[in-house]
Amino acid sequence: MRNRISVYVTILFFLFSNTIFAHPGEVVRTFIAPAQNCTGITFDGTNIWVCDRKTDLIYCLNPETGNISRSLSSPAYWPSALAWDGNSIYNIDIKGGLPLAEHYHAKIYRVDPIKGNILHFADGPDAMATGLASDGEYLWSIIPGQQKIVMINAADGTTIRSFPSPTRSSSAIAFDGKYLWVTDSGSNKLFMVNPTDGTVIITTDAPSPYVRDIAFDGKNLLAIDSQTDSIYVLKIQDDQQYRLTNKRELNLTFNHCTTNFGPGNVTSLDVHIAIPESRINQKIVAPPVFSPEGYNVVSDNWGQNTVHWNRENIAASEQFDAAMTVRAETWDLNYFIYPEKVGGFQDIPETVKNLYLADNEKFQLTGKTIKSAVKEAIGNEKNLYYQARKIYRYVQTHMYYEMAGGWNTAPEVLERGNGSCSEYSFVYIAMCRAAGIPARYVGAVSVRLETAQLDDVFHRWVEIYLPNYGWIPVDPSGGDSDSPAHQAAYFGAVKGKYIVTTQSGGGSETLEWTYNANEFIKTEPKTFVVSEHIGNWDVIK
Repeated sequence: MRNRISVYVTILFFLFSNTIFAHPGEVVRTFIAPAQNCTGITFDGTNIWVCDRKTDLIYCLNPETGNISRSLSSPAYWPSALAWDGNSIYNIDIKGGLPLAEHYHAKIYRVDPIKGNILHFADGPDAMATGLASDGEYLWSIIPGQQKIVMINAADGTTIRSFPSPTRSSSAIAFDGKYLWVTDSGSNKLFMVNPTDGTVIITTDAPSPYVRDIAFDGKNLLAIDSQTDSIYVLKIQDDQQYRLTNKRELNLTFNHCTTNFGPGNVTSLDVHIAIPESRINQKIVAPPVFSPEGYNVVSDNWGQNTVHWNRENIAASEQFDAAMTVRAETWDLNYFIYPEKVGGFQDIPETVKNLYLADNEKFQLTGKTIKSAVKEAIGNEKNLYYQARKIYRYVQTHMYYEMAGGWNTAPEVLERGNGSCSEYSFVYIAMCRAAGIPARYVGAVSVRLETAQLDDVFHRWVEIYLPNYGWIPVDPSGGDSDSPAHQAAYFGAVKGKYIVTTQSGGGSETLEWTYNANEFIKTEPKTFVVSEHIGNWDVIK
């Protein structure tokens, strides 16, 4: 916070060097599929197996070259996803052995990998089940119509347990020994999923337009696409902690206008506008321009700089308009966080703990409401990442979005059960701090539905400190959804449609509990004053 020069240099390094690093989902290599209607892929520890719907064959491929070494007849006529349990091939046939139009009745076949004989078969977990994976004991599949991932008994197809799939169009599934990987053919996304509860931990891009199936080869993911007729080898873990995409060039003019409607005078007016700085996904390309003249720059107790104007004796019907113009380049930011790589409480720097675990009147960390909520949310969880995710879902399941007016204390908001983005943020910060996770908020001006327009609503979200990763964006109001993929899109990720102006731990001499701008007004009796602040956008790209 107070070492902004070194932080700025670090941020610039990442901004300009980010593209040279690999990332999860990156294509390591590609080779041609053995046929043109391939629907399934698996790996037996030595060979790749691929099935094709049109040829009704299961091909055995050399994993280095993609060359066909031999083939087996598929167990039925509409072979779909494949899986390997350590001894046998499993194949889900979406028409259950009857190649009739509109006849969908998924069956799962266990196949001898030497002769191709059917060793066992059972009904799938649903007539429209898709995708198949094995964890060595149970099979996993997807029921799109119910938006479910199911763990099933391979012997009889009984569902052992289930949880929501990342999206309604989730289509393929694989198990890497620790996590499930799931594709979405609609959004062309690839998700890393906790097999315990379905939490989406990592979101990245799928390699191609229509991935039909995926498998784990012991190191990488294999993906087969029936549109490109290709097999892709994908990285699933890398040292790169985040990725920047979708660059934007933004021009913002931020105005803070104070109007005295009288009848008395404004005896003193102090206006503060927060000065944005470069951060991981935001580069301020030129020094901001301020008007009118007669200002100075001050810094608050959190190191947040503001440009400050003081005016006295503003008469009735007069107004004071302060403005800041900013040019910035921004990117969508997506972190790749592996929970097992997140450090413990002992790994958090003491300076971070001292600043961002502190209590105050807005958070009330030691009160009954926050303490009991944290206990209920995290239970016996010890991992800081999962603690933060559990608190995230707790806040979302106990609140709904409503701009009720005013920013009340975290306990009152949680008890009330609704709030704005700011109040979601206050509750989340309070619960994280009470759990020992450092938390702060950032505030921004937002590009809305149209690119060239104004913003007078703005947005605030949270950043939490995770050891070995640093400050991670978390937007509890933005991610308030039943969709696991949507929840993940706001945890460890943020769009580049903002210019962040404010970074604070809460309670400032200049901005108090607000963000973007603030004012302090003294007036004569019976004087009516109105202040408004507006962000006007010119989006270049």
